[in-house]
Amino acid sequence: MNIYIVYDSEGGHTETLARSIAEGAKQVEGANVHIRHVNEADVYDLPDMDAIIWGCPGHFGTISSGLKAWIDKLGYLWAQGKLIDKVGAVFCTTATTHGGVESTMLNLITPMLHQGMMIVGLPGNVPENAFYGSYYGAGITCPVEGTEPISEHGLALGRALGERVAQVTKRLTQEQ
Repeated sequence: MNIYIVYDSEGGHTETLARSIAEGAKQVEGANVHIRHVNEADVYDLPDMDAIIWGCPGHFGTISSGLKAWIDKLGYLWAQGKLIDKVGAVFCTTATTHGGVESTMLNLITPMLHQGMMIVGLPGNVPENAFYGSYYGAGITCPVEGTEPISEHGLALGRALGERVAQVTKRLTQEQ
């Protein structure tokens, strides 16, 4: 089962979160995880993937321009229905507590829905998500002045999302 993680990152926070998501996905037997910065990610790889996870820093409550430009290249995949029934998930980092984490993740989910993808989030029964996270994906606040890019709790949320996506993808691919 192939899982593709695409991220945009400026200060390293989102890359760190992407790597924790990859760690979580690799905990599931059979997961083959590909992780790419948006500048190196190839939209032509996506039809061969079973799950696609993308994320970025939140820019004023919406998608970073780098990831948005990459997503805008997916029109031909939409026209051919190449991503229908793929598993999708999203993640985001912001510098402030109310910096638009959830609105950014909702904006990241929208193109997946247009593609016909099945969205996987983090339910409340995931211990790491109970008091800190978001149901839409892994949304992390990591102040710029912090000495640690992401707290251990934030990294745990990333691992939980990666593991959940891999588990759901494994179930779906085994049913085919």
